[in-house]
Amino acid sequence: MQVGFVGLGRMGRAMVERLLRRRHDVVAYDQDSERVRAIARKGARGASSLGGILEQLRSPRIVWLMVPAGAPVAAVLRGLEHHLKTGDIVIDAGNSDCRDSVARAKALREDGIYVLDVGSSGGVWGLKEGYCLMVGGDPRAFRRAEPLFRALAPRGGYAHVGASGAGHFVKMIHNGIEYALLQAYGEGFELLAESDYKLDLPQLARLWNRGSVVRSWLLELTAAALARDPHLRRIRGYVEDSGYGRGTMREALIRGVPVPAIALALFARFRSRQKDSFAAKLIAALRAEFGGHAVKKR
Repeated sequence: MQVGFVGLGRMGRAMVERLLRRRHDVVAYDQDSERVRAIARKGARGASSLGGILEQLRSPRIVWLMVPAGAPVAAVLRGLEHHLKTGDIVIDAGNSDCRDSVARAKALREDGIYVLDVGSSGGVWGLKEGYCLMVGGDPRAFRRAEPLFRALAPRGGYAHVGASGAGHFVKMIHNGIEYALLQAYGEGFELLAESDYKLDLPQLARLWNRGSVVRSWLLELTAAALARDPHLRRIRGYVEDSGYGRGTMREALIRGVPVPAIALALFARFRSRQKDSFAAKLIAALRAEFGGHAVKKR
């Protein structure tokens, strides 16, 4: 099956490789021309512009976007809009806001162009293991693009989950759950590390993956990370967020759904980026003011 592919970052490049291995015909573009040359050496056809992608595809065409959410997606769509024709499909597989996905699908539908929003999970392991794909949008467009989803996902690893926006909405909640899971593992293993026992943390991670109720792929990755660096001395405790945790919180507030574990996990990420918390300093200062407690000076 033919597909145009925009965005050859770490995840996009791996997706193209997986499609090529399954005999799909990929025309690839990235702002970094070296990335295009590199993927062409693996069997893709390179393009030097967004328009150049569509020129190499038979109509009706499918273009897969794997670029950062927000302004980059909007810029790519602006670059494509004069080249798209009735019946073409645009797939946005980044972490776009589901509200943006709904608006884009509605705008392009007026010209007979379909937009599928695809929540993608799998990270750097996707090339080998496959990607979990959550697809929102027109069911007819989904069926046309299904061979691509089948090639990228493991068995049973993709689904049409609803109307436009549903794919990115489901992925957003998926990431909110991920935040809480990661926080729970992090806190639990910190307690183990600080105990009076000389515990083998990689051993415990492997042990818990054999029949334990907390077994998971994340625990397998925990074991692998701790095996390489048992005390994590080479890693700074600075944790970024993709924005989907914030989106999950937004939905929870709008709908009045309590999500305390996800909220605290998100706030813990914010705290991880502070070198010296103003709030913590103020608390220390107040304890000194009302109780005469000692304050650690710089």
